[in-house]
Amino acid sequence: MLHIVSRDEKEYFQVNLQNGILFVKETIDREVLCPFKPFCIIPLQVIVDKPVQMYRVDVEIEDINDNSPVFPSGVFNLAISEIRPAGSRLLLEGAVDPDIGTNSVINYELSASDYFALDFQKYMNQIRSVELVLKKPLDREKQSVHNLILTAYDGGKPRLSGTTNVVISVEDVNDNAPSFYQPFYQCSITENAIVGSLVIKLNATDLDQGKNGEIIYEFGKQVTEEISKIFTLNKHTGEIRVKGEVDFESVAMYEIQVDAIDNGDHPMVGHCKVLVTVIDVNDNPPEMIITSLSVPVPENSPQGTTVAIISVHDKDSGLNGKVNCYILEKTPFKINPAFMADFSLTVNGQLDKETKSQYTVVITAKDEGLPSLSVSTTLIIDISDVNDNAPQFQRSYDTILIKENNPPGSMVYTASAFDPDVGQNSFITYSISDSTIDGISISSYISINPENGKVFALVSFDHEQITYFQCHIKATDAGLPPLSSNLTLNIFIEDINDNAPTFAPLHASSIVKTPRSAQPGYIVTKVRAIDPDSGYNALMSYHFRDLLVKIPFIISHQTGDISLKRQFMDSDNDEYRLVVVAQDHGEPAMTAIAQVVISLVDSEEEIKLDNYESRGNIEEFSDANVYLVTAICIISSLFLITLIVFTVLKWQKYRDEVNDLKENYKICSNTGGSWMYSQQTQYRVCSNSQQAKNDLIMFTPNFSQSPGSESFGNYQGVILNQAD
Repeated sequence: MLHIVSRDEKEYFQVNLQNGILFVKETIDREVLCPFKPFCIIPLQVIVDKPVQMYRVDVEIEDINDNSPVFPSGVFNLAISEIRPAGSRLLLEGAVDPDIGTNSVINYELSASDYFALDFQKYMNQIRSVELVLKKPLDREKQSVHNLILTAYDGGKPRLSGTTNVVISVEDVNDNAPSFYQPFYQCSITENAIVGSLVIKLNATDLDQGKNGEIIYEFGKQVTEEISKIFTLNKHTGEIRVKGEVDFESVAMYEIQVDAIDNGDHPMVGHCKVLVTVIDVNDNPPEMIITSLSVPVPENSPQGTTVAIISVHDKDSGLNGKVNCYILEKTPFKINPAFMADFSLTVNGQLDKETKSQYTVVITAKDEGLPSLSVSTTLIIDISDVNDNAPQFQRSYDTILIKENNPPGSMVYTASAFDPDVGQNSFITYSISDSTIDGISISSYISINPENGKVFALVSFDHEQITYFQCHIKATDAGLPPLSSNLTLNIFIEDINDNAPTFAPLHASSIVKTPRSAQPGYIVTKVRAIDPDSGYNALMSYHFRDLLVKIPFIISHQTGDISLKRQFMDSDNDEYRLVVVAQDHGEPAMTAIAQVVISLVDSEEEIKLDNYESRGNIEEFSDANVYLVTAICIISSLFLITLIVFTVLKWQKYRDEVNDLKENYKICSNTGGSWMYSQQTQYRVCSNSQQAKNDLIMFTPNFSQSPGSESFGNYQGVILNQAD
């Protein structure tokens, strides 16, 4: 991507991209490109893109001797009075050589003559005038015309020359020519001087009298038409004044030849040179060119990154042409000087696409003249996005409730994250981090739509099996590299009243016996119903149903205790079959029914016998349970010790990996559980010979419950108790 930028319209040079050689593209004529200048320099900018780098190359065009001296005319006709004394001078028009230095005219030669010799004056190492000098008086009668050849030589190699014929006619006329006080005059004038401004006043004198001593002033034949348009000469006073526009940038110095001519019959001429130096004023504002602009700028660009190359140029000279560039407003960019008249715009601060996506930078170029002049240009710099922002949730955790028995596939939650980046860097996909609930992958329970973050329940949850679990939702953008963030979602399964209370089935021979001598308040027996639900859905109340006759028993609504309401009478039945209803407090309420048979006996021996049989069953049941519980405790202890040792060893081996994972992920534990169902039905009858009471306890199959529920929820059954 290397290329060359030149300030000139023509491209004189070109670079070979294979070997880097700079070669001439078009023929260069130094005399056309830099006329009358001692040095000819072509400034070039060599620019390399991606990244932008700039180099300055100044190519100096050296002069070669490719131009011969040329006289304005092939024949010079001169007239000279025969009375001119020896030493008289005749001004000749010198030859012009566009070359400079030693390649310009450095010498003149005149063909052999007994009367004339050649003399030329040098000023500032250049021949300013060429004159013929009369060596001895002329005699028109001997020779009225002298034909001479004037040759001009330059100092080049090879040396080139030009010739002209000088024809001198000898006349009998005025013998004194006007003369100036000095052959050269120097003066100065500021550019843009108003029309009519005096440049210099010349004065020549003539020793003759009368009309031969009258002098008029004229521009010499070497004065060009351009000089005549800028300056005017008063032929009577010798004043040179401004006539047109004086511009330092066009011509810095004028060389004007002035002739003083007398009014004799044969006019004689005196000559002088006026060197007018133009003083520069600050009349040109700087020129600014953006040669290279690299936009948009990535927001992660480091300080010092080059954004643009700026070239400035001021046609004025000195301090008037010295230019500085700067930015007035506060922006994350700054101007740095690169090479002469070149500046670079670089990054000078932190860029953030999300804070500001575009900057308007006004660059001002100002010279050091008095008064100073300036020019401004505006650059629109767009900032391109990089993936520097991770998706963000409104908060890092959230909690939802799902009612049990939900339909599979129902939407339960919508995760929403925001990414301030733009384009593909802001496109977010959602996923659920892999985890397990009691050894089952969480993907079996819930799923998420990766595009909109909607979370769906894949199964119908049962509060009695699982009450709570956690999932981690991950939001990942599509940038390179991708960034992500996590949301911890706490999911609680809300209980509904979907389980009815249950009693243990009563054994057919299980009859509660109570003595007829029992007093009011005597607790005959106790009934219990179990509801797998929780909260109000599991809160029981008890009452009798289908009471067609008055009975001597009452039941506690809260505890299920059946007690004696009054003393037994002879008219009471020997046996009562009571229907007990257990009702929960759910919406809608659900019930369970059990039948309790109460038999009235007169002898306490029967009650004691029943209690003895029940005690035997309890002892058998208790002995079996002791062995079973002991075995389970031993096995559980061994498993727990093994698990602890294994965990410690794994932690020591992978603690570095775990620490890294903790920095990126929030490790949360999932709570959930499943229970094995076991069914066990036992009946227990206790009898006490010392007190008149019977206890009958019946156990039903166990139901699962959530952690934290009350301990009595592990058992269901009907407990029949007979006590005093």
